[in-house]
Amino acid sequence: MPTPTLRNSLGAIGAATLLLAFATPAGAQVGQGTQIELGTFGTFTKYDNSNLGFGDEFGAGGRLAIFFSRLLSLEASGDYTETNTGPQGSRVTATRVAGTLYAHAPIGGSAWAIGLGYERLFYRAAQQFEDNGFHVVMGPRLSLGGRAAFRIEGRATYVPSSNAPLASGSSINISATAGLSIYSFGGTPRDDDQDRVRNSRDDCPETPLGATVDGAGCPSDSDTDGVLNGLDQCPDTPGGADVDGVGCPSDSDSDGVLNGIDICPDTPAGAVADENGCPTDQDSDSVFDGIDQCPDTPTGAIVDASGCPSDEDSDGVFDGIDQCTGTPMGVMVDDLGCPMDQDQDGVFDHLDECPDTPLNTMVDERGCEPDTDTDLDGVIDSLDRCPSTAPGTTVDSVGCPVLFVVDEVTQRVEPLVLQGVNFAVGSSRLTQGSYAVLNVVAVSLLGHPEVGIEIGGHTDATGGYDLNMRLSRGRAEAVRAYLAQQGVPLSQMAARGYGPDQPIATNATSAGRTANRRVELRRTN
Repeated sequence: MPTPTLRNSLGAIGAATLLLAFATPAGAQVGQGTQIELGTFGTFTKYDNSNLGFGDEFGAGGRLAIFFSRLLSLEASGDYTETNTGPQGSRVTATRVAGTLYAHAPIGGSAWAIGLGYERLFYRAAQQFEDNGFHVVMGPRLSLGGRAAFRIEGRATYVPSSNAPLASGSSINISATAGLSIYSFGGTPRDDDQDRVRNSRDDCPETPLGATVDGAGCPSDSDTDGVLNGLDQCPDTPGGADVDGVGCPSDSDSDGVLNGIDICPDTPAGAVADENGCPTDQDSDSVFDGIDQCPDTPTGAIVDASGCPSDEDSDGVFDGIDQCTGTPMGVMVDDLGCPMDQDQDGVFDHLDECPDTPLNTMVDERGCEPDTDTDLDGVIDSLDRCPSTAPGTTVDSVGCPVLFVVDEVTQRVEPLVLQGVNFAVGSSRLTQGSYAVLNVVAVSLLGHPEVGIEIGGHTDATGGYDLNMRLSRGRAEAVRAYLAQQGVPLSQMAARGYGPDQPIATNATSAGRTANRRVELRRTN
């Protein structure tokens, strides 16, 4: 409940407001442009219990506003509330100062307003802190006649980060207000022709209702069509066009050029016209653009009524241009419609699978030289990606040496141990005999650029671990470098040293250690 002091304050404010309202002479409707609003109100605030913990209490305040128009106003307000920190808590005073921008709209005989604004909240007595908040307000303004109105509002205040002692994060306060307001100044000056220019300043006092006027009250006609701005429903009519009573032009032939400007007023429906209203024919086939369904017909072609050419022998050269009108179906022709055989091998181009055969070369029915297999690996030269494979080499379907074997049971791609690739003792220098093996690998990789590999270097377990790791890496890099010299892209290969970590035999015997000292290729894709 409000304290006695607060109740007395509320009573005094209410009485003063009523007296001021009845003492104000009747005049213009409240809320007009240039009017000043002065008012008092009572408040009831429900504070955010989760962060503030204050009791819900009544308060009082006042407002001062200026109306820029009947739809927009700016208001400054302040209110005061005495509350406490709980049912038996200490007294706290809350003072709120706010600025609000309002938008007004008449709804159901009263003026409703919605506003957005900023407020500063001051808490004193038992607690000392201040908060910044943003609010949204909404409510009706009920006219009491003349320059007085009764206002009711609901307000929601959002505080992004409260400074209250027990607060954690944001808070939201909800409040309601009710009060009286009076309005001074403003009013509706006399304007006989209702053009919003008062009679005392109106140089054209008989302006037709609805016409747009300048500061002196005189109308204008921007498009000079004889219909004043404001009454002209087509205010951008081009000069010279004929208009009706509301200032709108017509276009009898619907060609986009207005009557009065149209030099060719009988353009056929659908035809495209130029700026003078005359139809165009870009491809000169005597069918107007817009009606012409084939607007890019070559000059000389015979067209139908829709502007589209014909091609009786279906050779891609239009009738009227085609000099060989009886070309068999499917035969490739030149620009004049005659069959083509560019390499003069007796096979027309549309059937010729080898259109660049050298002159006087014997060809088969496909226009190609008979299939040959130069390296005798079972893959013809036209399909062979590795046409110089050494005799006896096992090749795949494209004639390249087979590097990787797929296990028939597990479908796993087995790694390839490069037998015959050796190095100087304790070194990553390849021996001379290694090059023949690596040359075969290079040929296969060049024929399969889509295949990525990892080159793995391995050692036995003798010697220091770190030394073996460096040695195995160096040997893998030496193989990668040699393959790169043969043209294999570095991006197709990765090198890695595994040292003694992946033995394939026991290191307890000489034969086992020899087997463990190896270079392996693994497919990575």
